[in-house]
Amino acid sequence: MSHRRPKGTYDVYPGDPSRQEPHERPDLWDRLYDAVRDLFRRYGYAEVRTPVFEEAELFVRSTGETSDIVRKEMFVFRDKAGRELALRPEGTAGVVRAYVEHGLYKLAQPVKMWYFGPMFRHERQQKGRYRQHTQIGAEVLGSDDPLVDVEVIALLYAIHRSAGVRKEVIHLNNLGDVETRRRYVPELRAFLERHRSELDPDSVARIETNPLRTFDSKDPNTQAVLREAPLIGEYLSEEASAYLKAVREGLETLGIPHVLDERLVRGLDYYTSTVFEAKSPVLGAQDTVGAGGRYNRLVEELGGPDMPGIGFGTGVERILLAAEAGGGESALDAFFVTLTPEARLPALRLAEALRAEGLSCELDYAGRSPKGQFRQADRAGAAYAVVLGEEELSGAFCTVRDMRSGEERRVSVAEGPKELLRAVAG
Repeated sequence: MSHRRPKGTYDVYPGDPSRQEPHERPDLWDRLYDAVRDLFRRYGYAEVRTPVFEEAELFVRSTGETSDIVRKEMFVFRDKAGRELALRPEGTAGVVRAYVEHGLYKLAQPVKMWYFGPMFRHERQQKGRYRQHTQIGAEVLGSDDPLVDVEVIALLYAIHRSAGVRKEVIHLNNLGDVETRRRYVPELRAFLERHRSELDPDSVARIETNPLRTFDSKDPNTQAVLREAPLIGEYLSEEASAYLKAVREGLETLGIPHVLDERLVRGLDYYTSTVFEAKSPVLGAQDTVGAGGRYNRLVEELGGPDMPGIGFGTGVERILLAAEAGGGESALDAFFVTLTPEARLPALRLAEALRAEGLSCELDYAGRSPKGQFRQADRAGAAYAVVLGEEELSGAFCTVRDMRSGEERRVSVAEGPKELLRAVAG
């Protein structure tokens, strides 16, 4: 019997990088996680970890009964006690639930949290989109300062830049406040009613429940109709307009490229005020790398006090594809090539000394010839080959070869690994 991974999933495994998708390479995952964790530390965010399954009702209440997530994409099941549970399709609802459940609203606000973990959506697999995918997310709860929006967007942009995403532009919109929607929604609903026969079924269903969500339709006929629809920018209240202006001024101050996109909504019902998507042309037509927005009523909706919030989510798979992440720094600092059996223990001792200083090292454990060891060093992506043979042992030195340039030099180890450490660490 042969077994294969479930449809819409993938494995991360050691292999030949030239034959793997970027998100299948463990070295790229490690590099991205380390960079992300360091960035969140610099911005003052604490890590939060929530269960991969929750009560299904949590996602119904947060994302909306008419959202595609609830209607089409959630993995829902009943446990042995008959409770209806769901694998988490997104991260915000679980984080907000934890914020309310543990009384984090009693702490000094805002509370800034981040997470890194798997999400699950039963949707058609596309390049970079899987039924189990991994999301990096951030949530800031307890502040409605527009500069918090700027910080969150800047953090998303910084994560993508650190991973190697280029040519990224932030698409920005403001979905308004209560006054804005009181003026705008009736106008939009009336427009949609006049064109009901031209809309796709999902958009027709949203006319009453959440007409702004029709802008999220992928149906070409609906999109053609919406090109003539009234836009929310014409109806923004003075307060909402000032908020949008403050966010844009903050992004301009930081030099973050962005455009106003008044047709941008988000696929979840909880969004209010600021919404944004980070787009890169490297991904082609499906060009969104990450996205997010404000959800100022969600904490209260889930049983907490009236507390504003904002956050983003970005998929690891999409980041690595947009980064074209096949290159970058070496996967391994040093590979020890032993030319004689007597060199193996000294090589092991030196490797351990370098590892203790934070460098990554490998030795040959497959009985390869010296030529085969050099080939393995190249396959492993080593920056340097450290050669030990009879001559090196008798002279208390190593021959260090730069695997990119081929240049070699002798490095003394007579007084320990200090000189070798400097040579390999650059």
